[in-house]
Amino acid sequence: MPCVTVRVQAETFDVTHETALLLRGQDEVGGVGAFTGIVRGGDGLVALELEHYPGMTESMMRRIAESACARFGLTGCTVIHRVGRLAVGMPIVLVLCAAAHRKAALEGTDFMMDWLKTSAPFWKREEFANGRSEWVQPRAHDDAATARWGTLGA
Repeated sequence: MPCVTVRVQAETFDVTHETALLLRGQDEVGGVGAFTGIVRGGDGLVALELEHYPGMTESMMRRIAESACARFGLTGCTVIHRVGRLAVGMPIVLVLCAAAHRKAALEGTDFMMDWLKTSAPFWKREEFANGRSEWVQPRAHDDAATARWGTLGA
């Protein structure tokens, strides 16, 4: 069974450290697909406030990661999602997928991000410089990206 690490945390993460942990003892790895999501600004956005459903969120993240491991033959993966108030430019999510070959590592990373965006129970509230705030609503293009993978499986 591949190594799966899932964490929800307020603290930032260190990509180099997390990659080293993922690769420890895995001689068969030929590549790591990596995605670091950053809080994107624009239109006066100054921060995101992220909330989650403890226990359920981690469970869904693990299900997504295990499905990616099974589907793409990953040797392991790490998924870290931050919560709390995050200013523009701050890292928000890290997905690392290790595999024997590049294509599997990259496809696993893409698969996991699509499913995380649409299925993990996180709620995001945007905060703007003028004091306005609003909850981020589901987006059709995110649902379409996830639909291309079929069912989650695992």
